[in-house]
Amino acid sequence: MKIRNLIDFNDMTLDEWEELCTLAFRIKKSPAEYRDVCKGRIMATLFYEPSTRTQMSFQTAMMRLGGKIIGFSDPNSSSVSKGETLRDTVKIVSAYADIVVIRHPIEGAAYASSLYSHVPVINAGDGGHLHPTQTLTDLMTISELKGKTSGLTIGCCGDLLNGRTVHSLLRALMRFEGNRFVLISTPELRLPSYVVDELTANGCEIKEVSTLEECIGELDVLYMTRIQRERFRSPEEYARQAGVYRLTSDKMQLAKADLAVLHPLPKVDEIAFELDDDPRCVYFEQAENGMFIRMALVARLVGAERTGRAPAYPLPEKSFCSNPRCISNHEKYLPYLTKAIDGEVRCHYCDHEIK
Repeated sequence: MKIRNLIDFNDMTLDEWEELCTLAFRIKKSPAEYRDVCKGRIMATLFYEPSTRTQMSFQTAMMRLGGKIIGFSDPNSSSVSKGETLRDTVKIVSAYADIVVIRHPIEGAAYASSLYSHVPVINAGDGGHLHPTQTLTDLMTISELKGKTSGLTIGCCGDLLNGRTVHSLLRALMRFEGNRFVLISTPELRLPSYVVDELTANGCEIKEVSTLEECIGELDVLYMTRIQRERFRSPEEYARQAGVYRLTSDKMQLAKADLAVLHPLPKVDEIAFELDDDPRCVYFEQAENGMFIRMALVARLVGAERTGRAPAYPLPEKSFCSNPRCISNHEKYLPYLTKAIDGEVRCHYCDHEIK
């Protein structure tokens, strides 16, 4: 693989994805053959936000590859609680480790970390922005079940506004020919405009609906998400959205016999408990695939050569991104970096348009 970091699935070419997925399936079939791939290597897991599956699957992946782990799962137990900047934390930790995995509640934190790390950085989720290794997991699962990742009708249901897993998955699937997307949400939780704009610019067919019943029968894949309490500004705002979408046995009777129901987990009450035994609900198998695809990713990235001192980026004169959840508005030393997407100038950290 040519990429050094994985901040966004779209950092990869489709050939690199195929190579990675093929390796993940080989590891899944014969894991013992890969138990010494990372012997003598160290992974640092910097989790500024709670996690179960993502953190444990990365840790398990590294241990199954023969490596070791350092890091924290609560920033209050680290020097972050004393006011240490993200830049300083990353510079120090990347001197100790061979690869850094970071989850952060602020959008763009993973990309910001990659500017200062001496070793490869993997984005394990940055606020409501992106979650590329969950996308790798989802694509591997879809490929395993459907035998392809193109020509499918994919429904995404729930919190599409704050759902970083949805943002990552849609932006990945738009690169595969013939995929069609059905977006199921309340008006308040619609997909962000920057994701919609990218899908539209890539010629994707999009349909927006407000109920599961009106579309479930046409879906090949249903991607359920929870309403994320932690992304709302108040309990009242959360209460207005919670419980709106719930997948039940009655609704599943309207679905295709080979529908694949995925969920990034954790799930709360958006899927009825009895559906866990429905063979079409594959989220536990999906979670297991997450370990294998992360083993493949770590195996490919961990041997990258260390870089020297980070460039001396000029300090920005003022805030440039209007997104209050962007890391550039929290770590004021970050350089002014933009990129062009479909003729628009966007923040390189969080993808919001610069006006």
